[in-house]
Amino acid sequence: MSDLPQTPPAAAAKPNQTLNELMIAVLAPSLVLMLLSKPERLGTMGALLLALAFPIGWAIYTALREKRFSWMAALGLVSTLLTGGIALLALDTRWLAIKEAAVPGVIAIAVLLSVLSKRPLVRLMVFNPSIMNVPRIEAALTERGASAAFERRLRLGTLMLAGSFAFSSVMNYVLAVWIVQSPAGTEQFNAELGRMNLLSWPMIAIPSTLLTMGVLLYLARGIRQLTGLSLEDCLHPQ
Repeated sequence: MSDLPQTPPAAAAKPNQTLNELMIAVLAPSLVLMLLSKPERLGTMGALLLALAFPIGWAIYTALREKRFSWMAALGLVSTLLTGGIALLALDTRWLAIKEAAVPGVIAIAVLLSVLSKRPLVRLMVFNPSIMNVPRIEAALTERGASAAFERRLRLGTLMLAGSFAFSSVMNYVLAVWIVQSPAGTEQFNAELGRMNLLSWPMIAIPSTLLTMGVLLYLARGIRQLTGLSLEDCLHPQ
């Protein structure tokens, strides 16, 4: 559902994988909530449980298929369970807005705090040994005396990435307050939750993706300028 982190990882997913995720984790739950919440169909609770099963099932399937722990997927799973808890316990809808803002907000804080460490989080995104020829890039930076300048650029990129998540946090809150106004546990709440889920992609996920791409392009341009290497030279040899 919209509980999936709204800013994508650095490495783009394969097109068919992204489409599958969009269909299973966003479109299917939204349609279930909007079309099957009527008493003569699945009812409010039945539709909600079925809608939550899609992103939960997808997260488990992805973890089993990739056979590795993904903290982003885990965060999305926890967020989905929190949404279910808010709805099943019929809590005030303001808690939904707070939860929607908290997920990317926590990531923004984590990214921001990484600036204080020796290895900002954005370094892990850019200096992925499976994609980038890290030894060659580091050697070129050392040879040209540009290591310190590159570290400054990495830290600025980290601040920009944190800003992307902060934007997502604010927009998530605004969207939830604007759309979800009916009491939790009602048919209207389910329909509004589904509508919020659909709108979160064009209003939040896509702009956040563009912001993240801008950060990565800024860093890629910095690598080329500071090392004097071409993009092909920077990539890990296949």
